[in-house]
Amino acid sequence: MNVPPVRQLPDVAFDAATAARPLDWVGMQRIALPLRIPGPGGDSVLVSAWADVFVDLRDADARGIHMSRLYLRLQDALSSEAITPAGLRRVLQDCIDSQGGLSSAARLVLRYEQLLKRKALSSEHAGWKTYPVEIDATLRDGHLALTLAFSVEYSSTCPASAALSRQLNAERFAEDFATAHPLSTGVVRDWLASERGLAATPHAQRSRADMRLTLRPAFDRLSIEHFVDTVESALGTPVQTAVKREDEQAFARLNAENLMFCEDAARRVAAVLARDAHVERFDVAVAHFESLHAHDAVARVSGQGSP
Repeated sequence: MNVPPVRQLPDVAFDAATAARPLDWVGMQRIALPLRIPGPGGDSVLVSAWADVFVDLRDADARGIHMSRLYLRLQDALSSEAITPAGLRRVLQDCIDSQGGLSSAARLVLRYEQLLKRKALSSEHAGWKTYPVEIDATLRDGHLALTLAFSVEYSSTCPASAALSRQLNAERFAEDFATAHPLSTGVVRDWLASERGLAATPHAQRSRADMRLTLRPAFDRLSIEHFVDTVESALGTPVQTAVKREDEQAFARLNAENLMFCEDAARRVAAVLARDAHVERFDVAVAHFESLHAHDAVARVSGQGSP
């Protein structure tokens, strides 16, 4: 029986580079893969994610890297256990090792949506919210650099508009009761509950805070929920999921208790991140999508985390 000879497939990646120069990063973007993340109650869940993976090409004479090795190693590497700083370090080191000496550094960017269950403000209901998340991890010379980016939506009520509305409400009260003497609590209460008792309302709008945090990787878990809860608590008015009338009323009260310009919102978020032991550095951008203007009000702040 004649055995056909094994075909030798050409591999031009091993040809000499036309212009000898090392490259900072070479790799692939938007790889679809499963990612296991921490879930509620200590369990883990599998989500759909997009990955960018790169290695450096330190050999100036090498034409290219082994991209298929990166792809094959990445496909199942992050689905077996919930993502952690230690797990990211192992994956990145494997990416470097896969190149057979061509590379000394690796970078992995993961993008997905974190689904968190949020309780209603007053009723017994709850609902799910998604938060866009990006994890950017780089391993170079044994040092793991880890960056987390995520966004939180909230409501912002303008303090200036609230003050102007209170003035109009006070003027109408004075007008309607200019000759009413004496005034009883019941009469005033009924007036406040009527349409006449609301001469103006302050403008409010949906708003968003975008955070990019440089993390200290020396901890066991990578809890997105921890950071989301921290920021939402600082802002006081996160957008809601399940809403009954009692929840809407509670939300209106929270907005009145948390009047804020975009400057106020940025400072609130910065204050809590500066005290977080997981954070080495933070960059925050807030945007209030104005209902008064056709443009947005924005503020940015950066700083160092807790030493």
